[in-house]
Amino acid sequence: MTIVDAPIRALVPDRRAVQAGVHLVARSYRKGARLDPHKHREAQLVYAASGTMQVTTPKGRWLVPPDRAVWVPAHHAHAIDMLSDCEMRSIYFDDDWLQREMSGTRLDQEFVVQVSPLLHHAILALFEARKDRERADLLVRLAMLELRGADDSATFIPLPQEPRCRRAANIVLAAPAAAYDIETLAGQVGTSARTLSRLFAAETKLSFKAWCQRARIAAAIERLSTERHLTVKQLASELGYASWPAFSHAFRQVTGKSPTDFVRRS
Repeated sequence: MTIVDAPIRALVPDRRAVQAGVHLVARSYRKGARLDPHKHREAQLVYAASGTMQVTTPKGRWLVPPDRAVWVPAHHAHAIDMLSDCEMRSIYFDDDWLQREMSGTRLDQEFVVQVSPLLHHAILALFEARKDRERADLLVRLAMLELRGADDSATFIPLPQEPRCRRAANIVLAAPAAAYDIETLAGQVGTSARTLSRLFAAETKLSFKAWCQRARIAAAIERLSTERHLTVKQLASELGYASWPAFSHAFRQVTGKSPTDFVRRS
């Protein structure tokens, strides 16, 4: 599923409060599990302590390995797919709490934050069974401070909304390893190469070539997360790269790490 457009349902998970307006949910999911499109009345910070998730919203799709976390504002539709066994840790924030404690911080759009070792341990510490209010307050504030330096991850695939551009994007996402010629693809969706190139740049803030590379690397991340027997050389060949060093270079350009480093951390 490339766009969250299915009927939205509300999820009311079992929750544990750490302070007024802040709740925690810890859940384990098996590979292949899916949380269908839904939304919450609170904002949510979604983190997989282990495993890799895919989070899809109308804005786009994020591949979320263990060194990333996703911020989803209240009432924003999203779906989550587990690309491997996942230990999910979610922190929910009431709107009143955010307005009081995070005034001036832009948290009205979804984004991905880099999870530093400090943030990783702060999140996990919140989920320890300790009844220490002062400690919990400090850990929550530390987690929120880390969001101030957040930016959209290179593992984010922006999804265009213009119909022709969306059809072209869905063709690429259905088979990202293929070599796409923009002239041929434009003909398939009923427009010109020049128009399609302009639409991709306007709607995704990426060139068509750069967008296709992200889609291909996202496919690589998904396969590395789900096929542990797969070697980097095999994957590079199957994704159409001339050599595994070329694939590793492209992978590092998008994710900031090598395929081997990714496998080791996930």
